[in-house]
Formats: sequence, C-alpha cells, structure tokens
Amino acid sequence: MTRAAALLSLCGLVVVACGGAPAPAPAPAHEHAHVHGAHAPLVHRFQSAEQWAKEFDDPARDEWQKPAEVVAAMRLEPGMTVADLGAGTGYFEPLLSRGVGAAGVVLALDVEPDMVRYLGERAQREHLANVRPALVATDDPKLAAQSVDRILVVDVWHHIDARDAYVAKLRDALKPGGKVFVVDFEPDAKHGPPPKHRLSSATVERELAAAGLAAETLTEALPEQYIVVGTRR
Repeated sequence: MTRAAALLSLCGLVVVACGGAPAPAPAPAHEHAHVHGAHAPLVHRFQSAEQWAKEFDDPARDEWQKPAEVVAAMRLEPGMTVADLGAGTGYFEPLLSRGVGAAGVVLALDVEPDMVRYLGERAQREHLANVRPALVATDDPKLAAQSVDRILVVDVWHHIDARDAYVAKLRDALKPGGKVFVVDFEPDAKHGPPPKHRLSSATVERELAAAGLAAETLTEALPEQYIVVGTRR
C-alpha cells in the first residue's frame, strides 16, 4: 500500500492499506500471505512501521509508482479534504499536503496502529500541519457523509474484502463531484501481489460503477499500474 501498502495500510487502503484483522494495504511484490482462492483479498499484516518504511519510502519506488504523476491526476485544489486510505508510512502525504495547502486537510488513514503512530511522528517531523492520521477498521474508512473531495487508494484495492460494501461507504463519504482514485497493479507488473490476487482495471471500474459512481480508467499510464477514477454524480 509500498504507499504502498500496508491499507488502508488499509493496506492497504487503504485503503483502503492492512489491520487487526487482515487489512487492505499497499504491498511489495515479495510479500507472503495466506490466500483463499482466485481474486480473494490478499491478507497481510504491516505491524512494524520502521521496518516497512525501508520499502515503502525507498526512493527506487518512485520509478514505478510515479507519486507526483498520481497526485497531479487528482487535480487537487487549495482547501480540499483528501483521504489517503492505507497511508502506511506516509509516502504520499508530503505531496497531498502541498496539493491542498494550509487551508486543506489530508486524512492519513490506516488499519495498523503502528503505522498511525509513525504517520503522526512523520507529520510533526516534516511540518505537515494539515495531515491528520487516524486508525480505521478494515471494513470501514470511518468517513463522514459528504465530507471529502478526493479519496486515494494506492496498492490497497486487492487487499479489501467485501469491496461492494466498502465502495458504498466511499461513495457516501464523497461530496457531490468528489472522486475516488484507485491505483493498483497491472496483471504483468513486476511489482505487486501474486498474480491470482491482481484485479484488472475493468474489474475495478465495474465495482465502482456498481456503487453508482461514474467510473473510468485514466489514459495517464503508469509503468506498472492503472488509475481508475470513480466520480460521485
């Protein structure tokens, strides 16, 4: 949720990013996990933030994750509220913080308590005053209705169980016109989860659309990933 991953690290949401029960989280390609069949959510714990920071914040990750390009695609504006699901060690937080400015808010959400601790310390250390770390459940981002302009879910989607119910919660959290951005691995990517846990961009589009979001895959192509956007009508 790598942003990876550990989200929501909901990591996974992630998301989104990973937690007390298996969590959604951004995840490196070599991670080990229990599997439960094709397209089953990938179960993985990301409990030691300092340990995972060596991977999630490795400068080499920039070459394939392209964080600046991902954030540019979000078209952030000063004063927006952004939720980073599966924030992990805060890989995206400096960029998101600058994107929404002093009047904006970045909700750095993760299911792992140690990641949330690390996020808070990083925000203090790097003077990211608008970053607000928070612990969330693996099945609930705990976002108030119509409270956020953008939701970012990087390397976490394949960790989330019962995604239909989860997407509905994301939809309800978006303001009218708000958007959720799902960044995940292409089937042939060199990084990422085992192939049996990878989801196509078409599958993610269908999942977002089923919740009533207008879904599309952006033409901005990352080296190993896609960006699927769902917009609240």
